[in-house]
Amino acid sequence: MDIKELENWLWDIASILRGPVEAYNYKDYILPLIFLKRVSDVFEDEVKRVAVELNESKEKVLEIIKTSRKLVRFYVPESARWENIRKQSTNLGEYLTSALRELARENPELEGVVDRVDFNAVVSGQRLIDEDRLKEVINKLSQKRLGLEDVEPDIMGRAYEYLLRKFADGSGQSAGEFYTPKEVAITIAKLLDPEPGMKVYDPCCGSGGLLIKCHLYFKEKYKHTKVPPLYFYGQEINPTTYAIAKMNIIIHDIQHAYVKLGDTLKSPAFKEKDGSLMKFDLVVANPPWNQKGYTEEFYRFDPYKRFEFGVPPKESADWGWLQHMYASLKDKGRMAVVLDTGSVSRGSGNAGSDREKEIRKKFVDRDLISAVILLPENLFYNTTAPGVIIVIDKDKKHKNEILLINASQLYEKERPKNRLTEEGIEKIVEAYREWKEEEGFSKIITKEIAQMNDYNLSPSRYVAVGGEEKVMDLEEAVVELLEAEEERKETEERLKQILFSLGLIRE
Repeated sequence: MDIKELENWLWDIASILRGPVEAYNYKDYILPLIFLKRVSDVFEDEVKRVAVELNESKEKVLEIIKTSRKLVRFYVPESARWENIRKQSTNLGEYLTSALRELARENPELEGVVDRVDFNAVVSGQRLIDEDRLKEVINKLSQKRLGLEDVEPDIMGRAYEYLLRKFADGSGQSAGEFYTPKEVAITIAKLLDPEPGMKVYDPCCGSGGLLIKCHLYFKEKYKHTKVPPLYFYGQEINPTTYAIAKMNIIIHDIQHAYVKLGDTLKSPAFKEKDGSLMKFDLVVANPPWNQKGYTEEFYRFDPYKRFEFGVPPKESADWGWLQHMYASLKDKGRMAVVLDTGSVSRGSGNAGSDREKEIRKKFVDRDLISAVILLPENLFYNTTAPGVIIVIDKDKKHKNEILLINASQLYEKERPKNRLTEEGIEKIVEAYREWKEEEGFSKIITKEIAQMNDYNLSPSRYVAVGGEEKVMDLEEAVVELLEAEEERKETEERLKQILFSLGLIRE
């Protein structure tokens, strides 16, 4: 099944749900069923394989597998086998919910992953998805086989990308927080170029796309060579998205992957026996841009001492995330992080101090930033803003230099979002690997030049496309305004304390 056939099939399935289910929730119902269909079809393939190897009947092999589960990737109980699901003519919602829960019981790693959705749910006394619609969905799913030889291993990732691309618009900010466009993920994988045996970490892994693209790139690069595998670690705060990440990793048959649920900044999941943070060779991430909700006290009294570079403003945790990731790197570790463009320029050129600029200054002065890459506009689902990839390297090859790439024009217009082109990806990666300048595309600056420009690392400042510097976008301006208001209040409070101590005012 090629990508076009897959998309048409998914569109038909989603169309059946139109009406009772909000468009941005289609994926929550469709993906577990696609996962179930895939697991069931693969189980059937594995049973046939074992039958040939043992020269036994299918019935005999099923009896053997009951007690020898290692013969198959997942043991699919009778109720969850697709042939039995198709036969179900009544109480289908209850049957499906029960089948997915039994599948999870038989395979503990699927608990909390496939058994979250209630296909029998009732709203205001009415079934959310009635029997007829559900039967139609099952019939449509039954038209395609998803076995080992039928579809590429990336079936879940492809399905998730399509459903999000087509139906994310109605969900406002939420959908895009958990998904990085695959072209951006591929770019990051190629920039970091993981090596055998490395540990790769994503502290806000969403649907797992960045980790999976690293896996696929590594697999392709070393496909003819026997090398130690990569080890993957991810944490995700949203339970539904965590479940999708687990499904995605399982579908890709990634053996050494560990995904945990929780708020990484407040409670990082991966720690050593002594309670210290686990360290990784590579970090990949697309954290929520300009995230609120973390106080100054939280940063100052962090038990892991992650925020040594400074306290970010409460209106944007961008440089809080960067400091957590930096603290999670090994001594020669590298990371590539996607953030909004304001993260590399806010505060520069303004009189007085600015929290983000002061943190950025320390990263520059310690010669940790290797590159900043400006991406095209309208790639991401939760914003039309362009975003940047910040590459940080604890052991830089090119000392006291920063490569700035303006890739803002390397896109194709699509609906509803633009797409970074394959040629664009290769051009970015080539410029980074060969560390080269190109008129209107890339510029190498020294640490001293960055200092002279008040630590503004926006590529558009140094690499003009069409001879004009880009005007600050609205989101960036709002964050800067909120930060200025926060600083005004802090200054006012300090002034009051001074006047009170001098006896000039009363409390």
